[in-house]
Amino acid sequence: MKIAVLNGSPRAENTAAMVKAFADAAQEAGHEVEVLHVGRMKIAGCLGCNYCHTKGEGKCIQQDDLAKLMPAYLESDMIVYASPIYYFGMSAQMAAAMQRVFCIGKPAKASKAALLLSSGSPGVYEGAIATYKMAISYMGMEDMGIVTAAGEENGSEAKMAEIAALAKSLG
Repeated sequence: MKIAVLNGSPRAENTAAMVKAFADAAQEAGHEVEVLHVGRMKIAGCLGCNYCHTKGEGKCIQQDDLAKLMPAYLESDMIVYASPIYYFGMSAQMAAAMQRVFCIGKPAKASKAALLLSSGSPGVYEGAIATYKMAISYMGMEDMGIVTAAGEENGSEAKMAEIAALAKSLG
């Protein structure tokens, strides 16, 4: 299975550790994994101009780093969204990456998704999880799992093992 992991963090710490644990275990299980560093990309929010659905033939009028993500959205069998929690939601970069898929409507092949969330505090995931669930429902993807890590759980052996188990369970 071809898996695209979208890392929505601009930092190289907690979320990155979750992404690495998932990617390493998925590769060990025989999957092809591509990690895309969305948190370091310049992706503007959707303008709602509908150019993509009128004149653009599925292409957004904005010329930014979304072009780096489109092959993953078009060719992957699974999308893993990984983000730190900023103000009870995913990072702005991740939100833009998810919303801008509007230009193609839905990922062409992806039928599965997972969510990895990192935070400094427990109990702050509800908004991000709701956004994820609504998005994958609209896109027709099956939720394969959600893993959260708060405070000292970030980078812990137990949390990395939980993430690895998720990756290895994909079949």
